[in-house]
Amino acid sequence: MRAHQIMTKPVITISPDATIVEAANIMLQRHVSGLAVVEGGGKLIGIVSEGDFIRRSEIGTERKRGRWLRFILGPGTSASDFVHEHGRRVSEVMTKDPLTITEDTALAEIVDLMEKNNVKRLPVVRGDKIVGIVSRANLLQAVAGLAREVPDPTADDDHIRERIISSMEKNDWCPFGLGVIVRDGIVHLSGVITEENARRAAVVAAENVEGVKKVHDHLCWVDTMSGMYLNSPEDEDMEKAG
Repeated sequence: MRAHQIMTKPVITISPDATIVEAANIMLQRHVSGLAVVEGGGKLIGIVSEGDFIRRSEIGTERKRGRWLRFILGPGTSASDFVHEHGRRVSEVMTKDPLTITEDTALAEIVDLMEKNNVKRLPVVRGDKIVGIVSRANLLQAVAGLAREVPDPTADDDHIRERIISSMEKNDWCPFGLGVIVRDGIVHLSGVITEENARRAAVVAAENVEGVKKVHDHLCWVDTMSGMYLNSPEDEDMEKAG
């Protein structure tokens, strides 16, 4: 399998001039752990993630370095730490020029890159424009849903996947972080919904795409007020059976 067959799209993006408060609120509202930072025209220039909010002055978690270590590292490191811990703009805290992959990157290579570089997500680019994200969650979904004796996805599976995504992403009920994996006409849907009605709508949208044989629902429900998180009924039943 390759990146385009499991990646999440469309990608939630933010401007480098946005405030970190805006970035944090978008991540909370959309239930994602990272945002792609893009300039005008959609050029990818960085990634801002939950990890960028760990060391912050607002919550008193600035990095404390001993005098000797500060001397060894020099003033440049201290200055960089200060900007990251006190900066108010996304451009000041984001990871610049992130590692990227293409749509044709094989899953084995993706895993190697994640392990070697200790990253949890890789932007998928076409030229310098971001077209998707592959995260550890996408890989986990591929393993959980597709680890069986079934042929690799075909061109028909790719077309089915694109039609499902196209039919959903134009609707306001489209799941956040929509993930669609298709193998031999069997569809696995993942992502976050905040209304139970959206679950049935997503399943029906997939079922109505020509070539789909069966749809597995892995959509999780999140309460926007309390943050309570529930797995899909199908996944709950599978967990009980296991």
